[in-house]
Amino acid sequence: MAAVTHERSQEALERALGELKNSEKKLRQVIDTIPTLAWCNLPDGSNEFLNKRWHEYTGLSPEESHGWGWQTAIHPDDRALLTERWRGLLVIGEPGEMEARLRRHDGVFRWFLMRVEPLRDETGKIVRRYGACTDIETLKQTEAKLREDERELRRITDLIPQAIVVQDPAGTPIYANQATLDYTGLAADDVIAPHFRKRIFHPDDLERLREERKAALARGVPFEIEQRARRNDGQYRWFLIRYNPFRNEQGQVIRWYATGTDIDDRARAEERTRNENLALREQIDRDSMFEDIVGSSETLRKVLRQVTKLASSDSTVLILGETGTGKELIARGIHKRSKRTDRAFIAVNCAAIPSSLIASELFGHEKGAFTGATQRRLGRFESANGGTIFLDEVGDLPLEVQVALLRVLQEREIERVGSDRAIPIDVRVVAATHRDLNALVAEGKFREDLLYRLNVVPIEMPPLRERMTDIPLLVEYFIDRFGKKAGNKFRTIDRKSLKLFQAYDWPGNIRELQNVIERAVILCEGETFSVDETWLTRALPVARRRTSTLNRVLVQQEKEMIEVALAETYGRISGQSGAATKLGLPARTLDSKIKRLRINKYRFKVPRAS
Repeated sequence: MAAVTHERSQEALERALGELKNSEKKLRQVIDTIPTLAWCNLPDGSNEFLNKRWHEYTGLSPEESHGWGWQTAIHPDDRALLTERWRGLLVIGEPGEMEARLRRHDGVFRWFLMRVEPLRDETGKIVRRYGACTDIETLKQTEAKLREDERELRRITDLIPQAIVVQDPAGTPIYANQATLDYTGLAADDVIAPHFRKRIFHPDDLERLREERKAALARGVPFEIEQRARRNDGQYRWFLIRYNPFRNEQGQVIRWYATGTDIDDRARAEERTRNENLALREQIDRDSMFEDIVGSSETLRKVLRQVTKLASSDSTVLILGETGTGKELIARGIHKRSKRTDRAFIAVNCAAIPSSLIASELFGHEKGAFTGATQRRLGRFESANGGTIFLDEVGDLPLEVQVALLRVLQEREIERVGSDRAIPIDVRVVAATHRDLNALVAEGKFREDLLYRLNVVPIEMPPLRERMTDIPLLVEYFIDRFGKKAGNKFRTIDRKSLKLFQAYDWPGNIRELQNVIERAVILCEGETFSVDETWLTRALPVARRRTSTLNRVLVQQEKEMIEVALAETYGRISGQSGAATKLGLPARTLDSKIKRLRINKYRFKVPRAS
């Protein structure tokens, strides 16, 4: 019985082997029929058989190509790389492809793409590897021709004295011509390195144009943008960059050619024009006090001499004086006589801007910096870049803005609200106030270090009551100005009115004088200019006149008290035995009062003779 069973098992095995051989024979017949070069390898990578087409193409017999003999058909220059790649696929057991030149039976080599796929049994073990070759000689020749054409194009673009950058369809730089490399100071390898664009373009412009450029690249049509490019010395210059697409035969964009034209002079000229237009609009919108400096009094001539001396420097100037004395006019005079006269003069009234907006107004803000900041905005300092900024009523600045202003004066740079990037700025600062800054410092309302930075060159504007000799000239000036505007012409000025002008103390100074004359020009009849004497008394109601009289008495008493204290301390202000201690005042406050009341503290240094 056992013998019969063994015989039947042997027969079954022989039938299975016979079927397997028939299947393998049929498979080889199929592979031989495939109209391409194909082969089968054993698990170790050696050749088991190659199809008829492969033998016909290479001219090698089955004996010559068996095992690893097929390598003799590979170009000697490609053999080592192909073998290394093939052994790598054996290790990982994955499908793969390789490129190499295969020798034809007539000795000619042509490029082939070789693809291989592993065959696994039910347990996942690789039992065979099947592969096929595809002739890619024409494709290789086309690629070689394109590479040569591109090399020739690069040689040509290197001779063009204009910045040219070649980019892939996504806009990533892949090549820059010599003019670009010379301008940026970068090497050719830097062009294809990550963040090439960040290295050469201004960060503000990259952010500003990111979405616009992305959308333009997607449209695939020529476009242009303006942005600043970094020169090899670190300076940025404005460029007009034109993008032109290059398409293949199927109409697909395969390259972008970007050419850059230096437009820095034009851009800066346009910026100056914008700044000047801004200044002009502000000047038109603002109620101008008067168009020129009028007067010949010694107090005014002293101020003008100071303006002449300091105008040519870039020193910060602090103009002090009562409201209406013409502080902005002096600031404009400083600007006009300076080397910045052809650049913008930007005036800012710090007291007229809400404290929540003053930082944004002065230094600008980024998009989204606060509610309502829908886009980036340049501040007054950036608008005045290269010129002069006039900060009127600087004593009204909030403390947090004073800190930022101090940084501008110290570091010559600003930060927009909502940004932490410093922006270099070249601006001359002229500040003005009618307030006692020393007293504000003593009260903790003004930074002492900022006062020192502002008070480099102080100019004190005299009130009109100390320029009485200038009143006739000012009256004639304003009569002529407003008379032309109203269409009235006056031949004479009423003497009584002129004496009234000179007798009045003008608490509103020149601005008040201007307003009174403008009203009189409109209401006067005839060719003689005159004013109603009640205007000046009505301008100060009874309660205010009494207050004004009381103020004068108090000021005089204060002056006398300070002089007595100085006399008792022989002019010493600070210290335990100083006048400030006697009066119960901080030394800085007393010093400020001495200056305001025009007390000569030095005359008390020597004891008076008895």
